[in-house]
Amino acid sequence: MAMQAYCKKGAGMRVIALSEVTGDMTELVGGKAARLAELARSGERVPDGFCVTTAAHERGVVPRAEVAQAYERLGGGPVAVRSSATAEDLPDASFAGQQDTFLAVSGIADLLTAIEGCQRSLHDPRAVAYRDAHGIDHASARMAVLVQRMVDPVTAGVLFTANPLTGCRTEMMVEAAEGLGTAVVDGSATVERYILDGSPPAGAGLLTAERLDELRDSGRRLQDRFGCPQDVEWAYDRQGVLWLLQSRPITTLFPLPPETGRPAPRVYLEFGHVQGMRQPATPMGMSTLKSLVAAMLASFGLTVEITDIGGRLYGDLTDLARHPSTRKRLVKLMAVDFGPRAQAVMEHVLADPRFAPLPASGPGRTATGPALRTAARAATGVVRALARPEAARARLFREVERLRVGSAAPAGLDTAVDRLRYVRDEDPSASPDDIVWPIVAGMLAATLPASLLRGVAGPGEIDTVLGGMPHNVTIEMDLALWRLSQQATAHRHLLLTTPPHDLATAYVRGALPDIGLAAFLDRYGHRAAAEVDLGVPRWDEDPTPVFAMIANYLRVTDPEQAPDRRFARAAEAAEAACADLVARARRRRPVRGRIAGFLLRRARMLAGLREAGKFAGLYRLREMRRQLLLVGAELAERGLLGRPDDIMFLTLDETHAAVHDGADHRSTVAARRATYRRELRRQAVPVALLSDGTDVEAVLAPPPAPDGALRGVGAAAGRATGPARVVHDPATAHVEPGDVLVAATTDPGWTPLFLTAAALVTETGAVMAHGPTVAREYGIPAVICVPDATRRIRTGQLVTVDAAAGTVTLHPAPGAVEPSVIGEACAS
Repeated sequence: MAMQAYCKKGAGMRVIALSEVTGDMTELVGGKAARLAELARSGERVPDGFCVTTAAHERGVVPRAEVAQAYERLGGGPVAVRSSATAEDLPDASFAGQQDTFLAVSGIADLLTAIEGCQRSLHDPRAVAYRDAHGIDHASARMAVLVQRMVDPVTAGVLFTANPLTGCRTEMMVEAAEGLGTAVVDGSATVERYILDGSPPAGAGLLTAERLDELRDSGRRLQDRFGCPQDVEWAYDRQGVLWLLQSRPITTLFPLPPETGRPAPRVYLEFGHVQGMRQPATPMGMSTLKSLVAAMLASFGLTVEITDIGGRLYGDLTDLARHPSTRKRLVKLMAVDFGPRAQAVMEHVLADPRFAPLPASGPGRTATGPALRTAARAATGVVRALARPEAARARLFREVERLRVGSAAPAGLDTAVDRLRYVRDEDPSASPDDIVWPIVAGMLAATLPASLLRGVAGPGEIDTVLGGMPHNVTIEMDLALWRLSQQATAHRHLLLTTPPHDLATAYVRGALPDIGLAAFLDRYGHRAAAEVDLGVPRWDEDPTPVFAMIANYLRVTDPEQAPDRRFARAAEAAEAACADLVARARRRRPVRGRIAGFLLRRARMLAGLREAGKFAGLYRLREMRRQLLLVGAELAERGLLGRPDDIMFLTLDETHAAVHDGADHRSTVAARRATYRRELRRQAVPVALLSDGTDVEAVLAPPPAPDGALRGVGAAAGRATGPARVVHDPATAHVEPGDVLVAATTDPGWTPLFLTAAALVTETGAVMAHGPTVAREYGIPAVICVPDATRRIRTGQLVTVDAAAGTVTLHPAPGAVEPSVIGEACAS
């Protein structure tokens, strides 16, 4: 039957020759067969074969006679039998190794058995789990089976048209082994690796320079044809002929930075982790974040272009890195504000001759006039706060309250046009000096003593002094939630046994007992995890995370582990350590000791304020979100959006076009939601990227770590042992008292979990970032910047967090040792 007739009648074609397959037949023959057929049609050398289609699988019986005929037409002999599911070789899900392949199958009986095995593998537990992890509907997945003439290879392997280890798009990587290419995939043989960087390849071992050139040319053609970097399986037969066995997208690469038209290479630093945010931002949230971060940097006299890469917030630091003056400040800036990982990559970038300093001109520099004015304001504001900290605190909290009151939308916002105008207008009341400079003063007072007391302060002593810090709005929020949970003990069974989402639904309906949650949300409902993203629901919209945290608090049964007592102990230890350290320093180094003592005392008065600026800014974000959701509701009623919160997947300009011109953005929203879901699954986000896609950290030599330990950076003093609890979403986290909390990152929306945790481990962060700061103030040890911690540590595994050593030790026999906190976390 001709393919056109098949399409018209909708009949099920059960077996089809590979030569008759076209690229648009994925639903019939699966992704693998469709792509190989496309390659063969374009002139690439692909082994001949046939496909047992999804129509055959849906009928549940292998068409034996048709398979036998097709096998005979192929010439019999050994064949490769390979799965070719419809949900396979996708741009974001390769299904590599998830479904079965059978090689060197001979004879019709064994062929039929192999085909049935491939069909069954659609429902293999590993394939089911893979679809679950990638959000693929099981009902939509169907299995075809590809049968191809078996190549008898001398050498086989894999070609990546972009370097999968570093992300560099200007390099290809070849892995080769003797015999079948499965030896490369399953690691059963010694593999040779070649990096093709554009220079003439140096052939050695299994592959000559000529064959490496041939592979590189093939890779270029395939990448051009499919429009993205490819993972290509290949084989050379005994006659020296190159065969292509598969080509699919490399699904692990982080997206490339956008083309700027400016001189390359360029270097981009990820800013989101500073706010404890590793998940992608919604498009609406990204548009707001860009302006917020740019304004923040401008207040320090820096002009940085902010860009969206993979839904994450990156800043182009190229011009700053090449500027003779500003490049000297970058490493120090990274150490204080961005953390050790960012510091290490920036040191590497500045040592790269491609980023050598250029004459000071062009965009992205510090503007002398604004910089001097900023410096003068900073000096005045910081000195004023250090001189009179109580007055500075009072001014700051007055300003926070003014911003809260002023964030309410004005009367008369009755239409989408009015509401959108309100969202797009700048906040006329913004005057940050009374907030910014007391916070800066507190951060300086907390960081400068370390250098003044070098050789006097022991490991972790200054961190102990910075524990139990007062005047922190996030700490106050967490303790308020703790008090609420204690008032709710009469409803303990209900709150512990009902899923948080169900509790939130009942609360919104007014069907829950009054536990005081309304008052808590009135004060803190504008907060959430990833709260700097305008597109993320606040707690007062969806209190599910709050109910999850209340349940965690209700699991605390030891009075000595009550969070308020732990915080009070940390504060007492801090005051005692401060007095002892200052006295000792003044004896050994009188001048430095006096200065350090002054700064440490000021730190305890001011450093807790660092959360207040963000806390205040969130009020306006919440109101902007409320107004945008009302605009979204109007657009949904007009049929221009599917539902109100779809508006968070548009930009402000696109929203303007919908409101004023009736632009229908439903297809745009659907595509962006799919991309957003895909990026939510991404576990590794580069700290810094080059314009060619290179993950800068991936080219650095990893620091040595003790046997059985992961290396990180100590950020909150102490040592604790307990079962690990790997958490990806605080909204559903179940944390038992004494668990070691392991997360990619944390922001203030996570901090209620700290109240029951024994220690904190994160993959990113800076010593002065939200998570470590709150950990210090609660008196729990923290080790940050532990690469791949959430993948290398398993929930339930016994671990020891040692902040002094900067290590996380993984114990070989989880549960063999009684979990306990070893000593007081804040003790010196």
